Amino acid sequence: MERNLKNVLVISFGFLLLFTAYGGLQSLQSSLNSEEGLGVASLSVLYAALILSSMFLPPILIKKLGCKWTIAISMCCYITFSLGNFYASWYTLIPTSVILGLGGAPLWSAKCTYLTIAGTLYAEKAGKNAKDIINQYFGVFFLVFQSSGIWGNLISSLILSQSSTKVEISEEDLECCGAYNCLTDATNTTGSAKPSNSLIYTLLGVYTASGVLAVLLIIIFLDQIKSDQAETEKEKLEAPSFWSTFLATFRHLKDKRQCLLIPLTMYSGFEQGFLSGDYTKEYVTCALGIQYVGYVMICFAAVNSLCSLLFGKISQFTGRKLLFALATVTNTACIIALLLWKPHPKQLAVFFVFPALWGLADAVWQTQTNGLYGILFEKHKEAAFANYRLWESLGFVIAYGYSTKLQAYIKLYILLSVLVLSMVTYGAVEYLEAKSSPGTPAATKKENGGPHSQETHM
Repeated sequence: MERNLKNVLVISFGFLLLFTAYGGLQSLQSSLNSEEGLGVASLSVLYAALILSSMFLPPILIKKLGCKWTIAISMCCYITFSLGNFYASWYTLIPTSVILGLGGAPLWSAKCTYLTIAGTLYAEKAGKNAKDIINQYFGVFFLVFQSSGIWGNLISSLILSQSSTKVEISEEDLECCGAYNCLTDATNTTGSAKPSNSLIYTLLGVYTASGVLAVLLIIIFLDQIKSDQAETEKEKLEAPSFWSTFLATFRHLKDKRQCLLIPLTMYSGFEQGFLSGDYTKEYVTCALGIQYVGYVMICFAAVNSLCSLLFGKISQFTGRKLLFALATVTNTACIIALLLWKPHPKQLAVFFVFPALWGLADAVWQTQTNGLYGILFEKHKEAAFANYRLWESLGFVIAYGYSTKLQAYIKLYILLSVLVLSMVTYGAVEYLEAKSSPGTPAATKKENGGPHSQETHM
C-alpha cells in the first residue's frame, strides 16, 4: 500500500476508535450524570477549555513534539475523561473535562497539519496537484471518522439494554416528560433510573479500551513526517506569534459581516447542545429509558452524515440561501412540535423523527456556514475560522451551562429566538454581499463546507 495512504488510514481509524468512545459518552452525560447537573456542567467546562486551548496550544505543541506525538498525547487527554466517568463526581469529571478540552484543539490541528503535509509530499513525488491530493486525504478521513457517532451510540445502547431492572413508567410520570418536565432528580422514578454499576463499568471499560487502542495505533503504525518537510511546516506555524494570531481573531470583528454571522455561528452550538443535552434527557430517557439514547443519536448521526455529503454536492446547484431556508423551516417546525408534544412510549417512531429532522438541519448549518466563512473571508481564512470555532464553542458553553437551570420549554424558546435572530443577521450579510458585488454569482458558487468542524464532534 502507498505509504502516505497507509498513514491517512491509521489516523482515520485512530480517530474513529477515539470518538466512538467520546461521542457515546457525550450523548449520555445529561442522563448518566444528572445529579446536580454534573454531566452537562462537565460538557460546558469542556468547551470552555477548548476555547482557551484553540487560542494558544496547537502551534506550541506541534512545534515542540511534531504531529505524531501531539496526536498521541492529545488522545490520552480524551481517555482521562472516560476514566473520570468511572467515579463521576465534581472532583473527577470537571478536571478531566478541562484536560480533554485542552487536548481537543491540538489534536485536530495536528491531524490537519499531518494530512496536509502527507498530501503535499505525495503530490510532489507523483507530480500531481497538491490541493487535489489533500482534498482526497481529507475525504478518506471524514468518510471513516463520521461513522464514529453510530458505533459509539450503538455500543452504549446494546450494553445498557442488558439491564435486568426494567422500570415501568406510570402514566402520571409520563405527563412530566417533555418540554414542561416537572420531575426533580430526587423524585424521578421514570426511565431515567440509572443502570446498574456493573453495566456502567462495562460500558466505560469498552470506551476506555477503545481510546487506548487509538493511542497504540498512532504510536505503533503512524510514521513521523519527513524532517525537512516538518521543519518547513514548523516555520509556518512559528510565523504568526500567539499574540498576533489572538489579536487577528478579534481584529477580524471589525468586519461588519463577521459580527453579523456571530448569532448564526453560536446557534450551531445551541442547537447541537440542546439535542445531546436536553432532548436525550427530557424526552428520550424520561419516557423510554437511558438505553434508547444511543439508538436515537445513531439516527441523528446517520442522517447528518448523509445530508452533509448530499448538501455539499447540491449546494452548487441550489445556492446556499435555499438550503439555509430549508434548515430554518425544519428546525422551527421541530421546536414548535417539541413544545406541543407529550412523549409516550407508544409513539416510539416519533422519538426518531425529531433527531432525523434535526440531523438534516444540522447538516446545513455545518456545511453551509463553513462554506460561507470560506467564501466571504477568503483573504483572512485563519482569523475567520478562529472566530467560527470561538463563537460555536461559546454556543455550546452557554447551552450546556443553562441546561440544568431552565426548563426545556424555556430552552426551546431561547433556541427559536436565536434562530430567528440568526436568519435576520444572515439575511443582512447576503444583502451586503449583493450590494457590494452586483452581478457576482456568489450565491451560486460551490459552497461545499465539508464535514463537521472539530467542535461539532470535539
